[in-house]
Amino acid sequence: MTAAEKEQKVYEILDSLGISYVRHEHPPVFTVEEAVQHWEGIAGAHCKNLFLRNKKGNRHYLLIIEHTKRADLRTLTQQLGEDRLSFASAERLMRYLGLEEGAVSPFGLINDSQKEVQVVIDKDIKDVERVNFHPNVNTATVGIGFSGFEKFLEYCGNPVRYLSL
Repeated sequence: MTAAEKEQKVYEILDSLGISYVRHEHPPVFTVEEAVQHWEGIAGAHCKNLFLRNKKGNRHYLLIIEHTKRADLRTLTQQLGEDRLSFASAERLMRYLGLEEGAVSPFGLINDSQKEVQVVIDKDIKDVERVNFHPNVNTATVGIGFSGFEKFLEYCGNPVRYLSL
């Protein structure tokens, strides 16, 4: 699937769910540090999305936190009752979410047909009006209302947990 097709699939699902969105195009970005310079004038929370695995590699997590927060994997490991968490490989990212490094996004959940990835969201994000994510490619940012984001997550059907991070 081409990058354009991956992105189009996101918009088709958002449209089918009646979720309005705003698309912002920008050069390819691979880190939050690179992305920040393109966020001027984009309303809402900008999120950091980390794809993690447990020690055995039999459980996978998509961690969603505001970009200004630091992910404390030791504390998260305890909160989830895991023995250890680490970043999942590029191969796992492609296998479970159909995404490439630099484009990690909850929109990748549309590719997780077996609902194997557990979504962990920082509770503070519940307090924002809008959230921004890559539309499965790193050349755009899409903003949606938080209620629309919850509707999208419900559509995907993956387990979702809100934790204080």
